[in-house]
Amino acid sequence: MNPAARNLRTGLIAGLVACLMVGMGFAAVPLYRMFCQQTGWGGTARIDEGATAPGSVGRIVTVRFDANTNARLPWSFAPEQQTQRVAIGARQIAFFDATNLSNKTVTGSAAFNISPDQSARYFVKVQCFCFTQQTLQPGETQRMPVVFYVDPAFLKDRDNDQVSEITLSYTFYAVDQAPTQG
Repeated sequence: MNPAARNLRTGLIAGLVACLMVGMGFAAVPLYRMFCQQTGWGGTARIDEGATAPGSVGRIVTVRFDANTNARLPWSFAPEQQTQRVAIGARQIAFFDATNLSNKTVTGSAAFNISPDQSARYFVKVQCFCFTQQTLQPGETQRMPVVFYVDPAFLKDRDNDQVSEITLSYTFYAVDQAPTQG
């Protein structure tokens, strides 16, 4: 192979590798999010919209609810109950209240986490306000439900033998929106 052909081949391979690396950079965040939601890794709950809870298996666990807002979001945000005793396998519902404390319309988006981390893969969210952005008018209060269950497989995982409490924590962040044309 002559030097010009070798250089062309090397250049094409280098360009292809560079394009592949850029593509993987863009794909990394959604792929990581999907991995975490499917495995519960890093305290991320499983999300299974519309799933049917398998039914109570008898053991009770306490679920603690934690609510926070980022400093840029002028909302108050709190769970209606701090804790719930729930039967593993049974469908549950909890409510959070958010109030816009400002004099303008504000949109927020919630991020969530489950602890302890080893329990996250068994915490299944069926319906949640965190799946969509929430917009509150000035002074508006909104009641936001989360429907969930703790998968009975939780009981088979030896890492959960000493777990009697699972914490579901939300943090609301302001969503930056471009001004609308009037």
